[in-house]
Amino acid sequence: MSPEVALSQLASGLYLALLLGAPLLLAVLVTGVVVGILQAATSINEPTVAFVAKVGALVVTLALTGHFLMGRLVSFTTELFRQIPHLIG
Repeated sequence: MSPEVALSQLASGLYLALLLGAPLLLAVLVTGVVVGILQAATSINEPTVAFVAKVGALVVTLALTGHFLMGRLVSFTTELFRQIPHLIG
């Protein structure tokens, strides 16, 4: 396997990791900011409220985008397994 092919496969794997993690991380980030602003406005300093809101946003986002994310992961893995004979020899 040439270094160019290895770097290409690595780049596509990193792009997939970014694609899979972005919706979940963005949902948790936005929820954390909104809950933080609400807690600052109401002077509620309970860390459990922020944690429960973030977990709820994560579950909802995963329920909405899980099919797409799993499809992309399975497609990438299948294509990678299909390319193994060409990568080795």
